[in-house]
Amino acid sequence: MNARYARFTGLVVGFSVGQWIGRAVRERVANAAPPGLIDWGRAREIAINFSGGVRLVAEERERAREQYRHFVEELVPAVAEFIGVPAPEGVSRLYVFDRIDWIDANLESFAEILRPLEALIHLPDHPLARMGALLWTYLGRSAATVEIGMALGFLSRRVLGQYDIAVLGREPVSTGKLYFVEPNVRWVVRAWQLPELDFRRWLVLHEVTHAFEFETNDWLRDYVNGLIRQWVESLRRDVSVGRRIVEAVRAAARGQLRDELSWIELLMTGEQREIFRSLQAVMAVIEGYSNYVMRAVGRTQLPSYDVIERRLEERERMRTPVEQLVLRLTGLDIKLEQYRRGEAFCRAVVERYGAEGLRSLWSSPSAFPRYEELGDPDAWYRRVAGSVGTG
Repeated sequence: MNARYARFTGLVVGFSVGQWIGRAVRERVANAAPPGLIDWGRAREIAINFSGGVRLVAEERERAREQYRHFVEELVPAVAEFIGVPAPEGVSRLYVFDRIDWIDANLESFAEILRPLEALIHLPDHPLARMGALLWTYLGRSAATVEIGMALGFLSRRVLGQYDIAVLGREPVSTGKLYFVEPNVRWVVRAWQLPELDFRRWLVLHEVTHAFEFETNDWLRDYVNGLIRQWVESLRRDVSVGRRIVEAVRAAARGQLRDELSWIELLMTGEQREIFRSLQAVMAVIEGYSNYVMRAVGRTQLPSYDVIERRLEERERMRTPVEQLVLRLTGLDIKLEQYRRGEAFCRAVVERYGAEGLRSLWSSPSAFPRYEELGDPDAWYRRVAGSVGTG
C-alpha cells in the first residue's frame, strides 16, 4: 500500500511539475522574439580562436604605420603617372591592424550587409509550430554563426592588406581606408624568405591601386553598393530557398549538377544569379585591373618584383587540404578564379586595343564588362567602343 501510494504521489507530483514546466515553456515560446540571423558575439569568438589571437603592441603598430606611410608617399606618384590621373586623398587614411582588428572591422561590414535580412524571420502563432520554428531558427543561426566565424578566422590569417570602401554607407565618408595586417605580413616574409622592404612596397602598391580605382571614379563605390543592395533585397524577398537546397542536394546525389554553375549559384533564383554574376564581373575587373597596374608599375619600382611574384604564386599552389576545403565551402575559390579572369581580360584589352581601350572601363557602370564578356574582350569592346568614343 505504501509503495502504491508513493508511486501515485510521484505521478501526481511529476504531472504537476510537468504542467508547470510546460506552461512556463509555452509562455516563454509565446513571448519569444525570433533570434537574429547571426550571433555576432559568438562569431567573433570563433573567428578569434581560428585567427590565433595575435596582437600588436602600440610601438609595433606605430613603427609599421610610419613605414607603410613612407612607402605610400614613394609609390603613389608612380601609379598616378601610369594611370594618368591625380593622386586621390584616400591613400592618407592608413591603418596597421593585427588579426583581431581585421576581424572586428569586417564583422561590422558583414553585419551591415545582413541587417536587412533580420526582418525575414517570422514565427507562427501556434505554440507547437512556434516552438518548432524557433528550434530550426536557432539551429540555422548556429550553423551560420559558425560559418561566418570560421571564414573570418581563416581569412584573418591570410589577408595581407585591404582597401575598405565602407560598404553600404557604413561610415559617412567619401574616401576609403588602407588596412595592412602586420602579423600576416611578417609571417609571409619569414615563411617564404621574401625581401622584406620590397615586399612591403609590393603590398602597398596593390592596395594603393584600389584607392585610385574607387576614388578617381566617383560612381564606382555607389555602383558596387547598389549591386549589394539589390542582392540583399532579392534575398529578402526569397521564400523558396529551402526547396532549392533540397533540389540541389538531390541533384548532387544523382550526379546531375550543372557544370556551368557553382554550388552557391544552385541555391539562387534566376534574379539572384544575375546580380551575383554582375558582382563577380565587377570585382573581377577591379582586382584584375589592380593586378595589371601593379605588375606594370612594380617592375619599374621594385628590384625584387619577379622574385616576390614567383614565390607568392607558389604559396597559392601549396594550399593545404583544409585551406582548399574552407575556400570551397565559403565560395572564396570562385572569387579567386574570377580575379584571374579579370586580370586576363585587362591584359587582353591592352594587347588588342591599347591602354586607351582599357581606360574605357572607367567611363560609366555600363562600360564594365558583363559576366560573359570576361572571356570575350572583343565582344566587350564592340559594345562599348562607340558609346565612349574609342576605336
